[in-house]
Amino acid sequence: MAAITAALVKELRERTGLGMMECKKALVAADGDIEAAIDDLRKSSGMKAAKKAGRTAADGVVAIKVADDSSYGVLVEVNSETDFVARDDNFLGYVNAVVEKAFATKETDVATLMAGDLEAAREALVQKIGENISVRRVALESVDNGVVAGYVHSNSRIGVLASLSDGSSEVAKDVAMHVAAVSPQVVKPEDVPQEVQDKEREIFVAQAKESGKPDDIIEKMIVGRMRKFLAEISLVEQPFVKDPEVKVGALAKQAGAEILSFTRYEVGEGIEVEEVDFAAEVAAQARGEG
Repeated sequence: MAAITAALVKELRERTGLGMMECKKALVAADGDIEAAIDDLRKSSGMKAAKKAGRTAADGVVAIKVADDSSYGVLVEVNSETDFVARDDNFLGYVNAVVEKAFATKETDVATLMAGDLEAAREALVQKIGENISVRRVALESVDNGVVAGYVHSNSRIGVLASLSDGSSEVAKDVAMHVAAVSPQVVKPEDVPQEVQDKEREIFVAQAKESGKPDDIIEKMIVGRMRKFLAEISLVEQPFVKDPEVKVGALAKQAGAEILSFTRYEVGEGIEVEEVDFAAEVAAQARGEG
């Protein structure tokens, strides 16, 4: 039996918003597996979702460059340790150099892209600024007969490339802006992986059975909830952020186009950074412990 620590209970409470005893009971039942406990709580309490574990505190910017003929575009994320450096002209100049090389070469492998001049420039910048700088990822969206457009949010922390089969760059940019704002997971409902659908269905089944309704009614409830779930995370089924009366798929169709794909980067997403209690750290150093 895994030890159920106070820290584990605290994390589950923060991620679910549920009571301490309920969280502790769920952890005991799940033998300390917090993700399993979350699934069990969703089944029993009807909780829709839990917050992601950890904080995404990595800083930096995203940047985009799209070809004049809208046939392709590149999106990069370059990280710094602090927001202060992310606004520094030297850092932004380096980001621009990364974008230009990615655009010229269409290279998405970071190690290959960085080999040579970009790595040397990065090392020099680290020495000058005193913070670690890293090129985290690079994406390419390209179409043979279509349109690619990009959108970067005003704070340069969210960037999107969207590819359409036809239409105009203005429509493609509207789609990219919507993706930046709403963050869909896939283009179409049929793109949702089967394992994701199976997991949600399992949770919906458990929730529906709690209602005590007949099996035929439960099945209808599950079908309706799955349809809603798939629509909520699919780009073409989402209400367009600038005109909620129109779905994004319909917006593209009105322009004679179909949405093919998109790439969305948000600075620091998925990077777990250890939380530091600076007051405790300073106190420890004062005591000669650090």
